[in-house]
Amino acid sequence: MSHYKTTLQDEAATQALGKSLAHTLVPGLVIFLHGDLGAGKTALTRAMIHAAGFTGNVKSPTYTLAEPYQVKIQSQTTTIMHFDLYRMLSAEEFLDAGFREEFNASNICIVEWPEKADGVLPEPDLNVFLSVAGDGREVELQALSAKGIACLASLQFAPNL
Repeated sequence: MSHYKTTLQDEAATQALGKSLAHTLVPGLVIFLHGDLGAGKTALTRAMIHAAGFTGNVKSPTYTLAEPYQVKIQSQTTTIMHFDLYRMLSAEEFLDAGFREEFNASNICIVEWPEKADGVLPEPDLNVFLSVAGDGREVELQALSAKGIACLASLQFAPNL
């Protein structure tokens, strides 16, 4: 499966999707999150990180640009790097900060506002598009690599139950 689309009725459904996605994470996975302010990118990421086993506070890296979280994925200690590039003025800032080094076979990288570093980010394995739809959200997941396809193929999510 390389494409998945659904409606999330409320924030609980967004959290449930994040939890389901957490069970598909593998080291080296790169996920780009697209959507306007308030579309649910951080809420989805927070749910993924908590469901992956991180028990502390998951804050939005709006000002720090990146936050690392140590979790165990498939019995292996892995870092989930959560990037929020909203405040970046240019793609060069991403390179100057040394963030490119975080995209490797060991880390899982989740990037909000990837268009802010267009041209310097590696290609994603999974694109997630979120948009506001009434009180809920429309979500579309697109797999762009073998890792992304495997992620979607193992996704077990029944929205709005």
